[in-house]
Amino acid sequence: MSLKLFDLTGRRALITGSSQGIGLALARGLAEAGAAVVLNGRDRAKLEAAAARLKADGLAVDIAAFDVTDSAAVDAGVARIEAELGPVGILCNNAGVNLRGALHEMPDETWHTVIATNLHSAFYCARAVAKGMVARGQGKIINTCSVMSMLGRATTGPYTATKGAIGMLTKAMCADWAKHGIQCNGIAPGYFSTELTAPLRANPEFNDWLCKRTPAGRWGELPELVGAAVFLASDASSYVNGHLLYVDGGLTSVV
Repeated sequence: MSLKLFDLTGRRALITGSSQGIGLALARGLAEAGAAVVLNGRDRAKLEAAAARLKADGLAVDIAAFDVTDSAAVDAGVARIEAELGPVGILCNNAGVNLRGALHEMPDETWHTVIATNLHSAFYCARAVAKGMVARGQGKIINTCSVMSMLGRATTGPYTATKGAIGMLTKAMCADWAKHGIQCNGIAPGYFSTELTAPLRANPEFNDWLCKRTPAGRWGELPELVGAAVFLASDASSYVNGHLLYVDGGLTSVV
């Protein structure tokens, strides 16, 4: 009986930024738990390639190509999904970018790009799906936060600012929407092996520092995020709200 709490059969999940990396891993995990997933990104070709890989494994997947930094495009995209496929019961706000540089030398354009991609998109997408969730009296919103939601590192100012803000936005979503049967939580990954972190893993100095800094002594692997996502998307977390679940090998637990 307890395993049924994690069953996502009959639910539809929209995962933003899911043509690769963490987003694609979350989509695969939710689909394997029974959800019908909708991959999102701006590059239709990349989405189709990612969807083909999931479909080859017998998973239920559709794609929706739209720009999550454009509020009108988000509203239209979510409306199209719900009209053609059915209600979105789970939203994973995962789209993100990290453009590094010293804050005193950072161009306005860089700052605004990171803020729009990481923070504005989460608000636009959550607002769009929440309208239907409120009407139905249920829903799950999972925001991809980060260890940078509570820690800082040189040259990551815009990213750190957005991830701290998303952590607090998660709590604000809980405050507004919990009474409507919606659970809003965040997953805060540490350092994971992805396409985007390949240069860091290839840097011996950084790799050595990270492995020594992390109690687990290694990088995280993408399948290790799936359990947290399925938990927060399922009935198993029906009384968990406004929470950030750190999946970081203990990084934020030690000095």
